[in-house]
Amino acid sequence: MILRHITIDAENPYELGQFWSSVTGWPLGDGDEPGDDEVLVEAPAPVPGLLFIRVPETKSVKNRVHADWVPTERTRDEEVERLLTLGATIHDDHRKPDGPGWVTMLDPEGNEFCVERSEAERSA
Repeated sequence: MILRHITIDAENPYELGQFWSSVTGWPLGDGDEPGDDEVLVEAPAPVPGLLFIRVPETKSVKNRVHADWVPTERTRDEEVERLLTLGATIHDDHRKPDGPGWVTMLDPEGNEFCVERSEAERSA
């Protein structure tokens, strides 16, 4: 079995897809445009894509599942600052003064995700 997509309920799939495309650097699916009920952010194989599906209800409780992201081109703190400029917000800051820890963030529709330290930071 192969995991093809991770599907996320959304009020506005296109806007949320654009946010995550900016976060990851992965492109939107061919033909995806504003107003679409389904928008795909295409990940490089073999990583599953992010599929955003329009639902009528708004997010009302904490996610039962969330992604943990590890920056590849920046430090954790640089990545958190970049994500803030893209429209994410900090939900819970678990960084420790001596370096370890992570930051729990929210995307523009309130979905939780975490940013951990980069591989370089963890091996230093």
